Amino acid sequence: MENSTHKPSASVQVANPNQLLYALMITAIILPLSEWMLSVSLPIIRDDFGIAADSAAWISTAFTLPFMMLMPVYGRISDSLSRRRLLILGISIFATGSLLATFSTSLTSLMVARVIQGVGVAGLLPLSLALITGVFPPAQRSQAMGMWSTVGPVLGVISPILAGVIVGMWSWRTSFVPGVIIAVVSILAIHFMTPATARQAQYQFLKRFDWLGVLYLSATLVSLLFYFSSRPITGRPPLQDWRLLLGTILFLALFLRHENRKTNPFINLRIFKNRALVIGSVSAGLRMLTLGGGLGFLMPLYLADVVQLDPTRSGFYLMVNPVAMTLFVRYGSRWSERFGSRVIGIVGFGMVTAVMLIFAQLPVNAAHWFIILLLFLFGTGTGLMLSMLHQAALDEVPTADLGTASGIYSMIRFLGSACGSAFGGVLLQLYLDQSGITQLAAYQHVFLWFAGFAILGLLTAAFLPQITPKI
Repeated sequence: MENSTHKPSASVQVANPNQLLYALMITAIILPLSEWMLSVSLPIIRDDFGIAADSAAWISTAFTLPFMMLMPVYGRISDSLSRRRLLILGISIFATGSLLATFSTSLTSLMVARVIQGVGVAGLLPLSLALITGVFPPAQRSQAMGMWSTVGPVLGVISPILAGVIVGMWSWRTSFVPGVIIAVVSILAIHFMTPATARQAQYQFLKRFDWLGVLYLSATLVSLLFYFSSRPITGRPPLQDWRLLLGTILFLALFLRHENRKTNPFINLRIFKNRALVIGSVSAGLRMLTLGGGLGFLMPLYLADVVQLDPTRSGFYLMVNPVAMTLFVRYGSRWSERFGSRVIGIVGFGMVTAVMLIFAQLPVNAAHWFIILLLFLFGTGTGLMLSMLHQAALDEVPTADLGTASGIYSMIRFLGSACGSAFGGVLLQLYLDQSGITQLAAYQHVFLWFAGFAILGLLTAAFLPQITPKI
């Protein structure tokens, strides 16, 4: 791989690392379960509240915004506090938000509940990545990452079907109940299966923590997403409220100025000199943009509006993508060690691009078996890249910076997901509002946009740090 200014991370000694891995795999159920439940429920929620596509996108974005903003916070403070306790705290907050969503009676109360959910689960990915990277030695890290990464695709197989049945039999509100149950199980698993750290927690660190840096970065990201999808927020058309764009630039400038002057900054900007981390994070962000927008947001609406599927059948169709991810996610890291990470990245993004281009040309009477095949190919491409990008981004990060680096990596990944949902909602509503454009044509235009995003990912993947292939 590319040389780094730091030595690669060393592993931390734990008596039973596999037990830790199993606990983290149980915890990893929470995020994909809740998001797949929402994906299947989204068309019903949209119709129930009678909202437009760009407003419906904010049901996803309300979760993703705090989720994305707090990832580096969890990662940064975990370098000084107990990652085990932070995991339990975060899951407890998520369970609270899920309960509130179950009993929500208005769009506003649902949005508030989604924000609380996002605050809670923000730490799951960076904390888990830091624990796995820090505990498992390099020789075992690829296999551990692969096992942990299979949880999301496996849950993606079950969750759409479960969501379709639950929504079909009861209502979209009950789709939040499984998240509460898994949260309780996860708390018990972490408590009994994850050893307490021998490191002394440095609570005084919280007083010295760079909370102003967090505020500036959060304001930057919020202003940016508001600018992309401004109609539900300010009433102005998307990408035309220049106040939000100026706010984004101002907050970003303040953040960079503050972090450069701070002795102990929230994010040490020198970490971006790690080329592997930067390229891996950007590639992961573009992968999540196409996955969160093209599949997570757009596809459930497409299956409901164009293919005319009910929630149960839609759940079965959406299941195909995670089935493919489950089959191929573990091969991504293995094949990257054999053929190189760039090859796997280019192949993965190439498959995603091809699928989006085909959907952009698909007629309204397309054979259902062909739609299923396309969803399988999409899952294959995104699955191949998943654990490979985790490893490519974090392999060269020193142990002392793992929490911070994992938080940055996870934040950029899900910034892509948030942008994907926002772009999907804005673009779809833009084309639906145009006279002379059919509903099918509107969806086809948006699929074409996501093909373009996948091409950007392909170009970025060409610069991934190249692992020396093993013959």
